[in-house]
Amino acid sequence: MTPQQTERYKRHILLPEIGGQGQQALLSASVLVVGAGAIGCPALGYLAAAGIGRIGVCDGDVIELSNLQRQVIFRTEDIGRRKAGTAASRLSGLNPDVNWSVHDGYLTEANATALVRRYDLVIEGLDRYAPRYVVNKACLEAGKPLLSAAVGRFTGQVALFRPGMGDHPCYACLVPSAPDDEAACEREGVLGAITGVVGTVAAAEAVKHLCGMSGALDRQLRLYDGLMGSMRTVILRRDPACPVCGPKR
Repeated sequence: MTPQQTERYKRHILLPEIGGQGQQALLSASVLVVGAGAIGCPALGYLAAAGIGRIGVCDGDVIELSNLQRQVIFRTEDIGRRKAGTAASRLSGLNPDVNWSVHDGYLTEANATALVRRYDLVIEGLDRYAPRYVVNKACLEAGKPLLSAAVGRFTGQVALFRPGMGDHPCYACLVPSAPDDEAACEREGVLGAITGVVGTVAAAEAVKHLCGMSGALDRQLRLYDGLMGSMRTVILRRDPACPVCGPKR
């Protein structure tokens, strides 16, 4: 690292769990964030500040007025602009060590696996189940770990999946099928600050994973209750009959 990098990341380097070796790992790492929305915005900011060497932003949406209640890197004058490019442009001045890649579009069955293969870790903060399943399957096929984060009303959750690695579950083991009331969930609302908590937790777990920390999520689901201000952990188990990662897939 250069003297400037040593000074920039000094607070990381002082942590025995990270140190100089861990910070160098972050500078050499690549992370794809799928969804530059309420969860992706805070995650992207803290990943950039942490010195992730290459960050990809994948989103096919445009910025809408209703997004601004929780997607804090966007401004009123950004309404109508593309989310992925705007997010990367807005954050590019935060850290010169970060190389940004913009993927302005949606992940599909046709393009997801090839894109995922180009990164060390994938973070998805999507608000629909169908694309979550696409990302999950792509990570399985590419052999890449997946950090999945979600929010609703006053609650949020973060889990790390490493499908294909021994008895590690995949996202479909946790959620085998989309709930019937998915459309209703979109109308329930969300406390904006909750998305900041969950996005920040996702970024922290990404750093822990990339540095090989023993306290990183491992077959666990972290649940946050914003009303009670509490957090609990649920142990995840692989479903041997899972249609995605099971033996008969």
